[in-house]
Amino acid sequence: MPKVLLISSHYPPSNLTGVHRARLFAKYLPQFGWNPIVLTVNEKFYEEKPDLGLNELIPHGQRVERVNAFKLTKPRLIGDVGLRAFFQLKKKAFEIISNEKIDFVYIFIPSFYLSLLGPLLHKKFGVKYGIDYIDPWVHFFPGSEKKFSRHWWSTWFSKVLEPRAVSKASLITGVAEGYFNPIFERNPHLKSSIKTLALPYGWDGEELKKLMDFQKNPPSFVQDNKIQLVYAGALLPKAALLLESFFTIIKNNIADFKDVEFHFIGTGKKNTTDQTFSVKNLAKEMGLFETIIFEYPERIPYFDVLNAISTSSGVFILGSTESHYTPSKLFNAFTTQKPIFALLNENSTAKQIIESADWGIVCSFNEDGCHDFEKSCINQFRIWKERTINNNWNYNSAKANELLVDKLTLKLAEAFNSVL
Repeated sequence: MPKVLLISSHYPPSNLTGVHRARLFAKYLPQFGWNPIVLTVNEKFYEEKPDLGLNELIPHGQRVERVNAFKLTKPRLIGDVGLRAFFQLKKKAFEIISNEKIDFVYIFIPSFYLSLLGPLLHKKFGVKYGIDYIDPWVHFFPGSEKKFSRHWWSTWFSKVLEPRAVSKASLITGVAEGYFNPIFERNPHLKSSIKTLALPYGWDGEELKKLMDFQKNPPSFVQDNKIQLVYAGALLPKAALLLESFFTIIKNNIADFKDVEFHFIGTGKKNTTDQTFSVKNLAKEMGLFETIIFEYPERIPYFDVLNAISTSSGVFILGSTESHYTPSKLFNAFTTQKPIFALLNENSTAKQIIESADWGIVCSFNEDGCHDFEKSCINQFRIWKERTINNNWNYNSAKANELLVDKLTLKLAEAFNSVL
């Protein structure tokens, strides 16, 4: 059985989105003839609090190699754990490849800097490698308008380092084509030499069973007389204007929302930072906070997130003005069998997924906005609300099952085979 070295800066017990992708691919690759070895950083060096419950989702016998990292300094100079552990990961990867036959290396980004391990390992050992784009690397990092700031340097380094990282790659994958197509616009000479594959996040049908094993109590906000939607996860900076527009719609149509609550969970450790905006402050300005809009900024364990969604009325998805954005949250809705109400760019692949599976309603917009966005959105929400109250959702399980992780992992394994 060929071996693949999966390199990720985080792994359970971290509950970052990319961690679930790496974990699920590692879980299912053996079914398709590949033996995965996971190389990651010891959770003691993560900035976020470890989510120990996620260890329950690592298959028995899975090989995970963990390395140390340089500790955070005060003042905080380098936060990125992939950068703080880069040399330790490189050393361990060299050791593994020196002592046993590794057929392929597959690197998950972010941390973006880990992708630089690819050309180093290729040069030293001749091993082929691939990179999985969970987020685009080259983009405008919020705060970059301030010259020579940390964010300005992040933007500058991304433009300089990405061409080196992908220069010898055999495979580039991403959540959607929009995540990696710009690479070839910037580096057209690489188009013919690199295989590409779009792989949505996907979902695992076994996770709800695992949730039931935990026997979770309903979250404190559950009320039988309310329609409750859950948004779980970080808020993108480019979603700020969209959220403000939606809150304005709620304010202008308050009668339609008198029995509705939106619960934002894990939206940030602090209510305001230089990179995020505050749901609480925006809702307060519009007189919606703690009547219709609720925020719990602290991250909570993954099973608590699933539990909150499973006991709610539905999942709220707030997209981005960027058309490539594909939220992982829609797969939590598949897992828990809950309908989605989403605000998404009309070109988002998530819009197509939700509508084809009849798993909710999408209020869409284009790059120039939408002149009738408020009218369209409130009408769409009224339809969503009525169907939810009447339990009138015809979930197309066949469509949803096309995005089960084992089926996506089969495509990934086939891509590994093809580049070898």
